[in-house]
Amino acid sequence: MDFASISQTGPAGFGPQTETSEAVISSDFETFLKMLTVQMENQDPLNPTDSAEYAMQLATFSGVEQQVLTNDLLNALMVQMNTSGMAQMADWVGKEARAAMPAYFDGSPITIAPNPAAVADTVELVVFDEEGNEVERTEIPVSADPIEWAGTNADGTPFANGVYEFRIISSSNGEVLINETADVYAQVNEVRSDGGQAILILEGGVAVPASGVSALRE
Repeated sequence: MDFASISQTGPAGFGPQTETSEAVISSDFETFLKMLTVQMENQDPLNPTDSAEYAMQLATFSGVEQQVLTNDLLNALMVQMNTSGMAQMADWVGKEARAAMPAYFDGSPITIAPNPAAVADTVELVVFDEEGNEVERTEIPVSADPIEWAGTNADGTPFANGVYEFRIISSSNGEVLINETADVYAQVNEVRSDGGQAILILEGGVAVPASGVSALRE
């Protein structure tokens, strides 16, 4: 991923945005002064406009001008902070992130980090393909220890390459207590910014918010 292209949206974009806004404000202020001059020249000499009203108009415009400049500054700071965060996450690329998400299977085992209910007497790992079809259901220990999903059928043949979702179903006395997407580990290929939020692009194009990552490993 070319992080140099991302950095250009940060501080480098600060100057032009502010200069453009200032140019617009300057133009608007000149227009306002011209309108104010015309208003003064054409006022009724028998009923002149109170000078306090002129002062109020100037104060109002000045307040709007300051608010626009403040908004531009805040927007620029937000862009700079987002870019800084992206730069700090650059070293995530190439590492494996852990999150509750689907994972891409390419023939290599996938590490699953289950978190079953402690009071469960039965825990199942249920696997779904990209179309949402259940392709495997296996009973696993009532433990949070990571397990390796080999991705093979009962006869030893491997599943087709693709994105799979893993769900952990915890039950007690036949009643389902928890049915949730399991945490899995997958390699980070790219970091993107979407609406001010950092998004990780993993193997197989799986996307997950960086805020959803609970662990990283080499």
